[in-house]
Amino acid sequence: MIRRVSTEEITNHIKEMCIEANHYLSEDMEKALVSAAAREQSPVGKKILGQLQENLDIAGKEMIPICQDTGMAVVFAEIGQDVHLEGGLLEDAINEGVRLGYLEGFLRKSVVGDPIIRENTKDNTPAVIHYDIVAGDKVKLTLAPKGFGSENMSRVFMLKPSDGIEGVKDAILTAVRDAGPNACPPMVVGVGIGGTFEKCALLAKKALARRVDERSPVLYVRELEEEMLGKINMLGIGPGGLGGTATALAVNINTYPTHIAGLPVAINICCHVNRHVVRVL
Repeated sequence: MIRRVSTEEITNHIKEMCIEANHYLSEDMEKALVSAAAREQSPVGKKILGQLQENLDIAGKEMIPICQDTGMAVVFAEIGQDVHLEGGLLEDAINEGVRLGYLEGFLRKSVVGDPIIRENTKDNTPAVIHYDIVAGDKVKLTLAPKGFGSENMSRVFMLKPSDGIEGVKDAILTAVRDAGPNACPPMVVGVGIGGTFEKCALLAKKALARRVDERSPVLYVRELEEEMLGKINMLGIGPGGLGGTATALAVNINTYPTHIAGLPVAINICCHVNRHVVRVL
């Protein structure tokens, strides 16, 4: 049976999600930061983590963005195939929600309309939108405002199949090591393995939107996530890049089938706020 959903409803949710994501740390990220502070062995690193928690507390109480870079809005829209959208185009509805959220929330507008001409659009649109048609009659929206300090540190490696899992590990460590303090650690590392050049990057971005306390259901992937988190935290980069044992809060990995001749790997890094909000309509 077809379920009708108004695009106006989608606009309102996206608006609220933009404001929520930029002012309040998600519950899973907050727990991860508290846990990292308890485990941190470096006095400087522990102090930095304490300052980050203080910043988050002030942001929530005084409605100040948790980071001055309020990001480019990335939206994952999973649309049930039994949903009929009414009232306008879905893309227009999402972008209107972003526009209203960034204007009414007094959030920094960081999007330029052309990558070379670079004139600011003044309302943080357009968003980067990824669509999936799924079973059912629900609409699931995931909003992840992405700051570019960490985005600029992300990498894609087109490995050979013979590089195998050790090549994947080396690629992840290389990306994190090269990012160093520039990704505002402690970071969350999203990894995509498989697919094609663009698919692995999308997998890595989706991995960042997954809860940091949710591990992969695939055994070898889960073990790889745990191993890489340990190895990353042995690099000594630490909170703020000032040394310590909490360089990353989580490593989330997604995989996808690929071609017999390839092994694409993408590493999408996010800073300690790793903003993401999910709503199901």
